[in-house]
Amino acid sequence: MLLLDKITVHHKSGDRYIELCEGDLTDIPPEHAVDVLVVSAFPNNYGATRGTLIGALDRKGLSVKELSEHKATDLRENFSCWLSQEIAPTAESGLRFKRILCFEPLVRGRPSELVGDIFLSITPFVMANSDITRIAMPLVATGKQADDPIAMLNALVDASVHWLAVGLPVTHIKIVEYDQKKALQLESAFSVLKQKYQAPQEPLIAEPEQFKYDLFISYSHENTDEVLFLLEGLHQLHPSLRVFLDRRKLNVGSAWQQEIYEALDDCRKVIAVYSPSYLASKVCKEEFNIALFRHRESEDGTLIPIYLTSTALPTYMKIIQFIDCREADRDKLKVACQEILSRIG
Repeated sequence: MLLLDKITVHHKSGDRYIELCEGDLTDIPPEHAVDVLVVSAFPNNYGATRGTLIGALDRKGLSVKELSEHKATDLRENFSCWLSQEIAPTAESGLRFKRILCFEPLVRGRPSELVGDIFLSITPFVMANSDITRIAMPLVATGKQADDPIAMLNALVDASVHWLAVGLPVTHIKIVEYDQKKALQLESAFSVLKQKYQAPQEPLIAEPEQFKYDLFISYSHENTDEVLFLLEGLHQLHPSLRVFLDRRKLNVGSAWQQEIYEALDDCRKVIAVYSPSYLASKVCKEEFNIALFRHRESEDGTLIPIYLTSTALPTYMKIIQFIDCREADRDKLKVACQEILSRIG
């Protein structure tokens, strides 16, 4: 395993690193050991095909198919991934990682969309498991799926810088290429990206008295009626309340993202309205994750979740105290308005 280059991402809790390496993910030396290895598969297809990472792991005696039969956590329905039980690394095998995170989306879009999905799948596990701080992955979707390696590297680095800067609690993300010739091409592209991201990347969080909005409401548009009812109740109690509520239909990867990031940074609190359609929305999950990182670093918290309708919440969403308004009970929503205003202070 040869470290070709790295990008340092500055964060107030400590520097994080994006590393480009050349080597074999099935034969990791001790100094490059990681907590989680990310592999990519088509849904429920763990065949040990030659030329794939799953195939290489199988030849080392680790069957992803067998791991899939005893998953530690299965979040495929809403996060397109599952986490294996812990694997005991051994010096003899070279398998120096503790778990496998298998990413298997139903639909594979452009590199930026695919990478966005990868980080959505990583976040629930790193937030729920404090022992996951080092992650390694191949240049996903550039083997059998034949996506452009440079485009995928650009998307991976761009997303890694963004998520590490806003607070993803990971210290190292290793992007590993097995083929020496391809690794040299990637090293050149990586050096350009390194220059782009040389400046500190700390998120710009406004001071409380400077916030443009009091509240940002993160919700699925399928729950618009209930959210508008909630908003009306808030304004009846506090007419001058400043609320960011985006009513447009948004697409992941389009120009809306920067506006959303800026609004999330420029609000005092974030209401997250939990429902089945909320968990099914990439946009909602991305908003939630950004708010969650702010919540972790805020003295009085940022997130105010409202549990609107029953759904299978992942563990990392359950750890934040929510206001229970199931099943879209309007009397409970009225009471929730008072609770929200009390939390805003």
